[in-house]
Amino acid sequence: MDADVIVVGAGLAGLVAAHELTSRGRRVALVDQENAANLGGQAFWSFGGLFLVDSPEQRRLGIKDSFDLAWSDWQGSAQFDRADDEDSWAMRWARAYVEFAAGEKRTWLAGHGISFVPTVGWAERGDLRADGHGNSVPRFHVAWGTGTGVVEPFVRYARQAAKDGLLTFYHRHQVDELVLEDGAARGVRGTVLAPDDSARGVASNRDRAGDFELTAQAVVVTSGGIGANHEIVRRYWPERLGTPPAEMVTGVPAYVDGRMLDISAGAGVRLVNRDRMWHYTEGIQNWDPIWPGHGIRILPGPSSLWFDALGRRLPDPCLPGYDTLNTLKHLRTTEDLAGHDHSWFLLTRKIVEKEFALSGSEQNPDITAKDRKAVLRDRLLGKGAPAPVQAFLDRGADFVIADTLDKLVEKMNALTDKPLLDADGLRRQIQARDLQLANPYAKDSQVQGIRNARRYIGDRLGRVATPHRILDPGAGPLIAVKLHVLTRKTLGGIQTDLDSRALGADGQPVEGLYAAGEVAGFGGGGVHGYNALEGTFLGGCLFSGRAAGRAAARQTG
Repeated sequence: MDADVIVVGAGLAGLVAAHELTSRGRRVALVDQENAANLGGQAFWSFGGLFLVDSPEQRRLGIKDSFDLAWSDWQGSAQFDRADDEDSWAMRWARAYVEFAAGEKRTWLAGHGISFVPTVGWAERGDLRADGHGNSVPRFHVAWGTGTGVVEPFVRYARQAAKDGLLTFYHRHQVDELVLEDGAARGVRGTVLAPDDSARGVASNRDRAGDFELTAQAVVVTSGGIGANHEIVRRYWPERLGTPPAEMVTGVPAYVDGRMLDISAGAGVRLVNRDRMWHYTEGIQNWDPIWPGHGIRILPGPSSLWFDALGRRLPDPCLPGYDTLNTLKHLRTTEDLAGHDHSWFLLTRKIVEKEFALSGSEQNPDITAKDRKAVLRDRLLGKGAPAPVQAFLDRGADFVIADTLDKLVEKMNALTDKPLLDADGLRRQIQARDLQLANPYAKDSQVQGIRNARRYIGDRLGRVATPHRILDPGAGPLIAVKLHVLTRKTLGGIQTDLDSRALGADGQPVEGLYAAGEVAGFGGGGVHGYNALEGTFLGGCLFSGRAAGRAAARQTG
């Protein structure tokens, strides 16, 4: 045999699985269709947010969290409704993951040299119901080094294992088939791709240079999701979310193509929950793209006003940073919006300076470089927008700026095929909102949310602008941002048991076959159910990759 275990995919889940295997003396063949520059996969490009429960960082900020509260939030968000079938293992994975996040996760990460910025973010604030979707408290812990820093130790382990003779890299090897013998996974076959020295994230060629076959006692599939394959996104787009947009921006590199899902199904593996997806509604075109259709997600604070393509303020709970899929559903199922693929943020200079963050390691160079002085200087003490945000204000195709609302709306209308917005209609809605700021209480739910957020010291110091009137000239100029749907994640995939063993069509484990990361719905074929609480994608790769590596090591011992 060529190795004890073949790992298909050199992203975060694959690297974690490989580390668990090589640290136990197993020989690993790490197979990936990209070149060596892309070790770490899409996790490298992420913001590095991780979901933790009752952490020291939370406690220092006065946040009272617990397993019970987090598990209640997870269940309210997941809304598991296929308990006897497609969610049967996902529900068990979900509880195990929340226990991990409330237990050994932070210590385990610290053992790999991963630490966190001192503030904790409040992502997915939810649908405004105690038993519904969303985080009741801030839980989004950003790693020093962002996603790049989370990936780094596992890349280092893999390279050291290669030097030690325990791991062999098979770059530019594209798997086309899982090889099963007598019902057991025994290897992979595929295409050797022509050499390509493209930089990390840049689309590479798919020219065939030959064929290959590798054999082993076990195979771990960690090939990622579907975000760059818009055809698959549209194929499985659920009816409950209306019609998919005609145009979307892409939040992941081109190699996130979903190929291994259908290849796994062709080998008799059970795929579940493919209609569950996670795509953002705050996408913007990258002014400096790396991959095709490269989009960046705005991580908004709660103060921007959100309007649909026809100039109507979005209803609850479609507020910035609150409920991703409810917002997507509203924009795609409202009858007169279905023909429009965009919406708008409208805000002030004060808001953009305090509240706008951009997802991605390259959009947060201070945190990625672990430059604590720069974080303090630029994010807490500095004036003006952070440099990456300012670059979009200066160069972004979706940003317009003006001193008056009439001029702003004129520029907004210039970004669509025909004028859709009326300045007087927007003005009436903005003025109504601005009148709500005369008192420290209000009937407007968004204003309530802003004031609620500022009761949390992390938001008050670094994330949420002091409440002010949008039409106050002193807060200007006015800014509008044209928002696109940004493709990102599948929430379903290969169904696995708690050892990350892939299940067959009969619901029984396929001998020697494991799956982890996004291709397995981050565990069990859909650990998130219908909604994610954020910080759970990297964590799901870590947790399921660890489980797969440990289980495969036991099998091959």
